[in-house]
Amino acid sequence: MSINWVLLIIGGVFEAGFAISLGKAQDSLGKEKWMWLASFAICVSISMYLLYRSMGGARPIPVGTAYAVWAGIGAVCSVVFGILIFAEPVTMWRMIFLSTLVISLVGLQIVTPA
Repeated sequence: MSINWVLLIIGGVFEAGFAISLGKAQDSLGKEKWMWLASFAICVSISMYLLYRSMGGARPIPVGTAYAVWAGIGAVCSVVFGILIFAEPVTMWRMIFLSTLVISLVGLQIVTPA
């Protein structure tokens, strides 16, 4: 696995971070709300920068693959964090579709020449 894939995976986790920050900001008031909004700004900046970096360098990841994997990792992490932090429901169908998303992301990584 190249450094670009590592950067992309980390960027995807930060994408989930900015989604969770927005969710927490909605549940907060005053100074706490602004701290969550600052967390959002930091996470979105890091996430976008890592997405950008993963598409360059000696072994770039194609933009379509990079974006799909980045968004997919963010989606998977957001669902998992939502279950853990916001007590969102865990249903059989939700887990089945989440599993197919993970399988698709792994498949894209396997078939992409980078």
